[in-house]
Amino acid sequence: MKIRTTLHAAGAVAAACMIVAVATASVDTSRKPGGVYLLKPGIFVAKGSSCREPANAAIRQYDGRGISTAHTRSCVARILSRRGSTFDVSQSCIDAGAGRAPRVVERQTVSVQDALTFSTGRARGATTYRYCPIDQLPVELRKQAR
Repeated sequence: MKIRTTLHAAGAVAAACMIVAVATASVDTSRKPGGVYLLKPGIFVAKGSSCREPANAAIRQYDGRGISTAHTRSCVARILSRRGSTFDVSQSCIDAGAGRAPRVVERQTVSVQDALTFSTGRARGATTYRYCPIDQLPVELRKQAR
């Protein structure tokens, strides 16, 4: 009887520890999807690229207003037309990652698969990007992602 009670108590403690571990591992404190494309704000990388070591050319940042690259900032997308989850936009950006630079305007086609995935371009020329959780990014990109 004593062994059965001890085993029962040990099982209850183990189950409680597993519940706490699962609950704390799934907490996401980053911003929720929203903005012009209803994407999760943060850093996205081109499909096939690593979140931990992305090349500058593979990085896109969504802030709710537009999608910037490693060499643009303060982007603002204006929707020209929308067909389902595909947007034709006119996007203006400051044409430099830092410092003084002119604002440039470019037409783009953005297709949103879900809050964590989008593509730019059309058909075979499209590039797909996926969201990178902050803890998977290199340290130098984590501050930008917040």
